[in-house]
Order: sequence, then C-alpha cells, then structure tokens
Amino acid sequence: MERSVSLSDNFYVDVPSIGKFIRDRSNSFSAAIVNRISSLKENTSNEFQPKVTEIHLSGLKVIVQVKSIEDDENDFSNKEFNFKGRISFFSKSNCRDCGAVRSFFREKRLKFVEINIDVYPLREKELIERTGSSIVPQIFFNEKLFGGLVALNSLRNSGEFEKRLKEMLGKKCPENAPCPPVYGFDDPEDVNEQIDEMIGIVRVLRHRLPIQDRLTRMKIVKNCIAGSEMVDIMIQHLDCGRKKAIEVGKVIARKHFIHHVFGENDFEDGNNFYRFLEHEAFIPKCFNFRGSVNDCEPKLAVMVGQKLTKLMSAALESYASEDRHHVDYVGISNSEEFRRYVNLAQDLQRCDILPLSPDEKLAFFLNLYNAMVIHAVIRVGCPEGVIDRRNFFGDFQYIIGGHPYSLTTIKNGILRSNRRQPYSLVKPFGHGDRRLEVALTKVNPLIHFGLCNGTRSSPKVRFFSAQGVEAELRCAAREFFSGDGMEVDLEKRTVYLTRIIRWFNSDFGQEKDILRWIISYLDATKAGLLTHLLSDGGPVNIVYQNYNWSLNT
Repeated sequence: MERSVSLSDNFYVDVPSIGKFIRDRSNSFSAAIVNRISSLKENTSNEFQPKVTEIHLSGLKVIVQVKSIEDDENDFSNKEFNFKGRISFFSKSNCRDCGAVRSFFREKRLKFVEINIDVYPLREKELIERTGSSIVPQIFFNEKLFGGLVALNSLRNSGEFEKRLKEMLGKKCPENAPCPPVYGFDDPEDVNEQIDEMIGIVRVLRHRLPIQDRLTRMKIVKNCIAGSEMVDIMIQHLDCGRKKAIEVGKVIARKHFIHHVFGENDFEDGNNFYRFLEHEAFIPKCFNFRGSVNDCEPKLAVMVGQKLTKLMSAALESYASEDRHHVDYVGISNSEEFRRYVNLAQDLQRCDILPLSPDEKLAFFLNLYNAMVIHAVIRVGCPEGVIDRRNFFGDFQYIIGGHPYSLTTIKNGILRSNRRQPYSLVKPFGHGDRRLEVALTKVNPLIHFGLCNGTRSSPKVRFFSAQGVEAELRCAAREFFSGDGMEVDLEKRTVYLTRIIRWFNSDFGQEKDILRWIISYLDATKAGLLTHLLSDGGPVNIVYQNYNWSLNT
C-alpha cells in the first residue's frame, strides 16, 4: 500500500479520523477490491496483460505487480521443480557440510537423492571410484560431478547455480549416474557376519536337552535345563572328558547362550538349573528379539553402538526438524534407515558391555536411550496418562549383553547409578543383579539434558560421541537453559525452572546450590539476572514449570 502522489509530504495524518473513515466505508472499500480482482481474473485469457494495475481509492493507491513468465521461471525458492534429470549427493551422518547441502536443497525446494555411506557402506567404494576419495559431501548433476559444499557456495554466489539447474530441466538422467538406494535390497547388512564358533554345540544342546519346568528352592522355574545333563550331552558330542565339557559350558554361558535361573553363577556341573536365552520370561517384551537369538559372533559394544547411532542420526536428518525438537515418526518408521536400525539392534543381544570405559558407557547408553524412545513411539505409540507412561518406559525393552534393559533401567539403573526413579520406593536393580556391574559409579546431572523422552518439554533428541561426551553434555545443558528450561522474573524475584530438576533433585542438590550451579550454563542475560537475585541478599522464589507430555511430533 503506497500513499497517493496527490498527497503532499507534509500532509497531516489524523489516525482516529482515518480509522473512523475506514470503518464507515468498509463495505464499499471491500467491494471495490473484490470487483477489481474479479476483473483481473476475467482478463487472464487476454493476449496482452498489464504488468502494473492500479486501484484508486480515496487517498490510497493499491498496486498489483504481475510477474512475467521469465521472472516466474527464475524464482526457484517459491515452487518445486520436477526435473527430468536427477540431483544426488553422497553424505555421512552428523556431517556439518552435508547438513548445509541438504538445507540448501530444501530451501530451494529441489528434489534430491541422498546416498549416506554410513547407511549404505558398500556405496563408499562407488564414491571413491567416481571422485577419487571418500570425502563428503559430493554432489552430482546426473552423471557429472558437481563438487562439494565449496563448489556449491561458489556457484550460488556467482549466480551460475540457477543456470546449471535450467540445463537439467529437459535432460533425462543417464544410466551411468549414481543410482538411488533401493529399499530392502541395496547393500545387504549380513555380508560380513561370522557365525559363532560355539553355535554347533549350542544347536545340539537345544535339540537334545529336555527343557521343562522344575522345582528348586521351593519354587517352580520354567523352561530350564540341568547342568549335569548339559555336561553329559557335551561329553558324548565332543568325545571329551567332564572337565573339558565344563569349560565349554562356561564359554557358552559367558557368551549369553544360557543363564543361571537365579543369576548366581556362569556355569557349574551338578543340579544347578539354567535357561536358554530365548526361553527367558522377559523375551516377549524385548523389541530387538525377532523370533530367535542372534547366533553370530558377538561384536564389540562400541562398534554396534556407533553403527546404531549413525543409522538413527541419518533417519533424523531426513525426518526431523532442523533443530531436532520435532520428529516425523511416521516418516522414520517407513525409512530404510529405520529398517536397518531394527535389524542391527539384534547385535546387542549377546554383545559384551563390561569392557566399556566410563565415557564409552555413558555415550553408549545415552544414545541407546534416545534411539529406543523413537523405536518405542513407532511400535507402541504415544503413552497417555500416568499409568501408560509408566508402562511405556518400563515395559519396552532391549536385550543387551544377555540381560533386559528398559528405558527406566537405562536411565535410573545405569546412568543414575541405580537410584530410585521419582515416586518409586525400590531401586531398578536388586542385590545380586548382574546389571549392577554395568551401572556408572557416579551420577552426572548433565545426563538429564541429553535424554529425550519424546515429549515437547524434554530436551531435543541428540546423540553423543565417547570422545567428547562431557563437552557435548555441557553444550546440551546450555542450549536447554537458553530456551524454555529456565526463566528469571526480576520484579517478582522468581526463577522458573524445568520440572526435570524437581523430579531428580537428588542428582542436583539443594535449591540454592542448584541456582548457583545453573549460572555456568546460562547466556549472559539470564546469568546476570540470576546473579543479581542471588547476590543482593533478598529471598528468591523457585517455581517449577508445568511439563508438556504431548508427543514432539
């Protein structure tokens, strides 16, 4: 809206009078605009159209700028182009440059094919053959190598990028261009799988041992076998002595094919009762168990954790908002990344997590918790109400190292060093529980800002590296408190804190200590306000914010 030329520059504007005038003339004002727009629509079939149309009203002039066809073709940001050709680029998970390329294409509304070599590791060989290195990102226009982020920025700044796009509008993609990944077929995951050396003996035991309910210690234990029976069958099968058979039985137990029914020993001869992993009572609740035990050679927990993290990170890069506060669970559930994640999660069943260092263990379980929440929302759905939430976090489990781990046991048993969860009277792990060996020796309160439970009030979903987990947790805390996690009202002398701190106050300390601890994770403005409240000697009120349990979708 521009002022009419007939009005002088020193024209006095009486705002109340104009408001009254517009209200009085609203009907005629609206009718004039509608009539003029209707006349423009009727003239769209004319061969010649004016580029500028003026609508004259009392003291006002409305100018409608009509785009030319040439201007509309050059506008790549306001519409989506369907190319006959194909834009594709090779990437890796958690790569900043790859994220910049992805964001640029999305901003321009350009369709592209992303080939993540962390998701499709065999495609890395193709990348090296085409470019001479494994450096990413590498962008291709059809079969021609365009370059990386530097080349993209250079052509964008020079205006040549749009020219390259126009060249692709009518050019069909040749067969020698990088192929899009194929769902469920491209790059099978089991190319490097090795069968466990003990699997031959285990299969004989599964077939020949009598699996039945037995009475011991005034209790009935279901689906168990006797140690002496197991030794007898191994002596016959291996043609060895009893001592050798007992040693083999201990190896089978250490590899989590069998467990003592009360978790008291690895393996002994005699009337001790054991149970195959697939017959454990917790198996129906474990969502990384798919009908049978993974009989492949156990992999290092660090390697399995890293692969799972890369797959879930790749899924989030495609199906989450840029800030990771909102997740498209439906998109993830239908993705190739998630399919491979579910298949790879079976490798956790018998992996050995005891050798993990404290930092490796911290990153491993932080990442696994965040990934399991996404898996739980997809498979179980969003919990509603207190009882549903308790079941959601307590019943959705993975088998990790031969033992069941729910979201609750990972958070409170492992990461919080076996502390009671809010409003609970018992600890996650009882006396003699083998999982106590895995629990962290001390509690780092920063873990609460690295765990995302899939709600709108929780921190954003993120993943951590074992080498920099402490620094990354501090960064997560700063980002959380810079948002809605903490507010200061100087006039009311009130600090508004996230309810997470109230629930887990045993991890943070007394309220005044909490406020002093938080200062180091605040931006300059909030830190200054909080420091002023704490230093002037007056009372400080702490109010805990309401928690939004709705899904972060």
